[in-house]
Order: sequence, then C-alpha cells, then structure tokens
Amino acid sequence: MNSGMNQQTTPLPLEGVRVLEMSHMVMGPSCGLVLADLGAEVIKIEPPGTEERPGDPTRYLVSTGAGFFPACSRNKKSVILDLKTDAGRDAARKLAETADVFIENFRPGALQAMGLDYTSLHKLNERLIYCSLKGFLDGPYEHRTALDEVVQMLSGLAYMTGPPGRPLRAGAPVNDMMGGIFGSIAIMGALRQREVTGRGQHVKSGLFESAAWLVSTHMLQATVSGVTPVPMSAGKRAWGVYDIFTSSDGIDIFLGVVTDRQWSIFTDMLNDPLIQQERFATNNARSLAREELIPLVATLVARHRFDELELMCEKAGLPFARINQPVDLYDDVHLKESNGLIDIHLQDGRPASVPGLPIQFDGKRLGARLDIPQPGEHTEEILKEIGISHPSVRKS
Repeated sequence: MNSGMNQQTTPLPLEGVRVLEMSHMVMGPSCGLVLADLGAEVIKIEPPGTEERPGDPTRYLVSTGAGFFPACSRNKKSVILDLKTDAGRDAARKLAETADVFIENFRPGALQAMGLDYTSLHKLNERLIYCSLKGFLDGPYEHRTALDEVVQMLSGLAYMTGPPGRPLRAGAPVNDMMGGIFGSIAIMGALRQREVTGRGQHVKSGLFESAAWLVSTHMLQATVSGVTPVPMSAGKRAWGVYDIFTSSDGIDIFLGVVTDRQWSIFTDMLNDPLIQQERFATNNARSLAREELIPLVATLVARHRFDELELMCEKAGLPFARINQPVDLYDDVHLKESNGLIDIHLQDGRPASVPGLPIQFDGKRLGARLDIPQPGEHTEEILKEIGISHPSVRKS
C-alpha cells in the first residue's frame, strides 16, 4: 500500500494539461479521475451547497452511494462557484479560457442556458476539448434520462446477469465507470488530434453505448450460432469445468479448466480414476457431460481443504479464485504488496485506501499526488490565478 501522497519523480503522461470537471455522481468523476491520475491538473467545480453540506451533494450520499465521492476524487482540486450568479458563471468562463479540457455530465441543454455549452466556450477558447458524458449519444434516445440500471436493462446486460426471467443489474456501477473511461479515451484522442489541427472539439461518451459494447460478444454469439443466448446463470458453459465448488473446510472456490492441457493437469492433481476416464478427455465432451461431471468434481474437490486447493492450483497454473467480498480486498496480499491500494483520507479525516487505476508505467503503479479535497479548498488559489480576488461563493 502506498504510504502518504505519492512522490512522483518521472513526469506523468498528462502533466501540464488543465481539466475543468463540472460533474457529479460516478460517470463524470470517473472520467476526471483517469485524467487526474495520469497527471492532469483537474479542477472540480462544485456548487455552494449549504452551510452544513457545502459542495457536490455526492459528498454526502449514504448507503450504496457512500463510496462514490472518495473513490473518484483523489488528485483533484476543488473550486466552489455559484453558477446561479453572473459572477459565478463569469468565473467559470474565465477558467475555461485557461483550460485544455472541460468535462460535464449535466442534462441536455442545462449548460447552454449558463453560457457554458460547447459552442459558447469554443468561441472563448478554440483549443478547448469539451467532453459531454450522457445517457445516450446523438440519436432518438438522446433526450432520455438514463441511469446505470436503465441502460443495463435496455442493453440486455441485466438479462444476461440475472437468473432466467429475473434481470439483475451488475453489482457495481459498471456503465457509469466504463462511460467515464471511454470519455477519458476520447479526450486523450482529441488532445492528440489537437497537436495536428491546433483546435479542440466536442467529444461525447454514452452510458447506453457503453452497455451495448459490453454485450457485443453476446450479440455476435447469437449471430454466429443462430441461437439467442440464455442468461449466464443458466447457460451451457463453453467449458466443461467452470464453476464454484466448496472445500472440505467450507470455503467456496471458483475453478476454471478451459483447455485440454489444463484438464490433464487438473485430473492429475485430483488423482481419481473416475475423473481420468477417456470420455472426459476433450472440452466438448466435458461440456456435454456437465450434468454428470460437475457433481463428480464437487465430490473430489470437497476432499481437500481450501489452502491445499489453492496451493495445488497455483503450482499447477490453473485458474482459481476464492469467493471474496469487496471489503476483503483491503487485506489482499497482491494489492497490498504491489502498491495496488492508494492511501487517502476521507472528508472527516479518517484514513482509508482505494484501488488505483489498473495500469503500470515501467513497472510502477499510479498513486495519489493530492488527497481528496475539502469543499472549495482551492477556490481562492485558482481564482487568484485568473485575477478574481473576491470569489462569489460560500467558502467552506
């Protein structure tokens, strides 16, 4: 785990890029987070809020939303502007003149009324890359209101996830986060194009389109096979052994045997003649014999403790996994020893950690240069740069 804020010695890929992030919840903040971790100066513009709860309302969500803000806000600066006032809007436009990128996930038309839409800001700064993160890209649905749950249902992702007849959303905001990632990809592509053209452009990322991309393999499965896929929970596996079993000490373990070579290793490991029969020798044969094979494998797996199975699978190079809960990752030896967890502090000062971006540069993970900002923590500093000494905001 990283201790303290990361001391980066090598210039990061997006160092020198200034980003204004005017977003909330997950999709927009995820987009800003990618750019921030890659070295951009990301300035999060937040509303005044109230005296008790200043800034982005996402800061104060509870239940399943309680992790949204702390997961997506490291390496960012916070500026509070009241966009309901002329002074607040003027300050936002002045900041946009100094920016390379502007990120927003407002409802369609909301920023146009404030003079903060792409057309208005492009007139002030033709090099600005303006990224809109929307429920739907341009088309018949573009004015619909979308949520991650909405697009999971509409795309068929929920259908493929749940039991037959009971569509179920995935257990994480996958499209919100994926849509933010694709937004960051579009921004980086536009930054590269700007090196050639000298001009910015308007890029967009869509929740629904992200969900459609996620189910593209299922769409093509139907095209190739001529059969509509059934939900993953009920479908016939492509692999003979690709299931969850239980060890002798009651711990669940996922085992995947996806090649004939792996099957040979697996049967040697379990060392029982019943499973070493020639009729199970090929994957297609095993797949057709799953009703008989899986109970047999379950019986043999149940003879071993989890630590034995883990050691055997790791030594043999077989795919396996303990069935964890998300909180178990705080103690995951791999994440801890590979700097995969980044130290942060919550708004109330409590220490915490969060998984970093799943990428490396020359063997190094990206860390935190800045902790999660307090509401409006950088307002005075940033506005002073553009000649505004009396911010028209409520200070935190």
